[in-house]
Amino acid sequence: MRIALFTETYLPHINGVVTHVKILKEGLEQLGHEVLVVTADANTSHHYVADGVLHCPAHTSRKFYGYSVALPISRTRLKMVQKFDPDIIHIHNEFGIGFSGVLCAKLLGVPLIYTLHTMYDDYIYYVAPKVLAKPTTRLSHRYMRFFAKQAEEVTGPSQKCEEYFRKTGLRKGVNVIPNAVEVDQFSVKDITEEQKLLLRQQHHIRSDAMVACFVGRLGREKSVDVLLDYWAQSVRPEDNIHLLIIGDGPVREELEQQAQRLGLTDLVTFAGKVPHEQLPPYYALCDVYVTASLSDTNSISMLEGMCAGLPVLQRTDPLNADQVQDGRNGYNFNNAEEMADKLRQIKTMDPEILRQFKESVIASIRNSGARDLAQHTLSVYEKALAEYREKVWGVERLMGRNIGRM
Repeated sequence: MRIALFTETYLPHINGVVTHVKILKEGLEQLGHEVLVVTADANTSHHYVADGVLHCPAHTSRKFYGYSVALPISRTRLKMVQKFDPDIIHIHNEFGIGFSGVLCAKLLGVPLIYTLHTMYDDYIYYVAPKVLAKPTTRLSHRYMRFFAKQAEEVTGPSQKCEEYFRKTGLRKGVNVIPNAVEVDQFSVKDITEEQKLLLRQQHHIRSDAMVACFVGRLGREKSVDVLLDYWAQSVRPEDNIHLLIIGDGPVREELEQQAQRLGLTDLVTFAGKVPHEQLPPYYALCDVYVTASLSDTNSISMLEGMCAGLPVLQRTDPLNADQVQDGRNGYNFNNAEEMADKLRQIKTMDPEILRQFKESVIASIRNSGARDLAQHTLSVYEKALAEYREKVWGVERLMGRNIGRM
């Protein structure tokens, strides 16, 4: 099968969508399929293909973390996609490149798959002032509904995606395909004690402290402010439990000021942005992954932490309830006290029980690699192809009957 994946951002950028598309491409190619990634690139003035990636001219958007934004309509792009001759077009974003994917699918007569990665209601504040939040949300719902209606099949990393579409007024089933993770890359068995100690010293974390980490973009939707509030309410200095926040984003300064205001400077460290390939030693020095976010859909950073054997403490989210199973790969918490109780429970676990717990965490994501993601997605492609052929045949039969009556 020949598959074109349309994504607004791709390597060398790193985010959840990029990682998902990269792993999907690798998995599909391992299974013998041919893949073309179509993406925006602000570093080029012309369309070109290199290493299975079609780079499209774009400009940089400062408002969206410096990512590139391309025009949705391009005759050159259409010709290059047509030359690739895809059996399936699969869009992963809803901006210039995503809209371009919709047009290419229509013009080339190819089934369209749409993956919703982002709960956009949580991101409205990036583009609209508070007084315009409601009308902007209604407009975004109409826009997302448009993409879903164009697609033969819709996929998403969690059940939250189907709930989101219900909010937009669309009654369409979502194929839930959990995110994949580069399992081997985030194994920490080869990270030395010296590496971990060096990082502790670099970030002024006591050598005997338990370390809980959060990894991700520091935007309001990640609810790191809730995590800080919970820490101030329930984690005591004598607990000797340190919070390591890895990442950067638009509210980092606000969060650092909040930590100072709450008197958490000795209990919380902001590590800033860490290159993706340098994350394994950070996960290795930690004991648990913690998140208060209710906007994530099967967070890839969380999965990476689980590859390192980190139990996950997740604020209870009914639509993501299957991600963290109490006692198997972590615990859910409803408030500050429950979070602190679970932290202390893990901190005081018998070493052998803790070792078994960490093995259980790793086992829970063992079938989350590139081939697994590709196989799940291929089943959706095959369903979409069958639906599309039936639709085309139905039109042809109808046209044949109408011609016969003339």
